[in-house]
Order: sequence, then C-alpha cells, then structure tokens
Amino acid sequence: MEEQNNDNQLNIELSEEIAEGIFSNLAIITHSNTEFVLDFIRVMPGVPKARVKSRIILTPEHAKRLLGAMQDNIEKYEAINGRIKTHEEPPGFPMNFGGPPAQA
Repeated sequence: MEEQNNDNQLNIELSEEIAEGIFSNLAIITHSNTEFVLDFIRVMPGVPKARVKSRIILTPEHAKRLLGAMQDNIEKYEAINGRIKTHEEPPGFPMNFGGPPAQA
C-alpha cells in the first residue's frame, strides 16, 4: 500500500465567529497598482449611513484568481438553479429597496 504525500495539504481552521459570516448587500472595489481592496457593506432601508462590515485586500494576481473562481461557481450555480437575474440599480443613493423610508 502506497503512502500519500501530504506535503501539499493545507489545514484551514474556521472559527465559529468567522463561520457565521457577514451579510453584505453592497460591495465597493478599488485598486492601486499593487492591490485590490474589496469593501463589503450592509445598507439598511431608509438609513442614509452605512458602515463597512468587512474589508479584503488582495494582490492583483489573487484578485484575478478570485474572479475566475467566482465565474466558475456562478456557472455551476446557474447550471443547477437557472440564470441569476440582475437588476441594474439607478445611480446614486440612498437606496430604499422599494419600501418607504424609515421613521422614528
């Protein structure tokens, strides 16, 4: 029986806090010549202020790999679940998600 070489195996640990995830309904992507910055934001209906909930900083190479991985996963998702419909948002803020503004 052959032993498998596990030198290339990566053990990834996921804490309970990180496993819960962060909900985001807006992402802003900026870049410089050395990095891509992805800011994930949660915008609430009728609230004019939003806070960045998570920021991911990638090298250009890793940003391109992420793009490829996302394209591959979206293709697989759509093959099973059908085409994802996207609605073009009108430019500008605030976003009200089709509902009335919040009142105190």
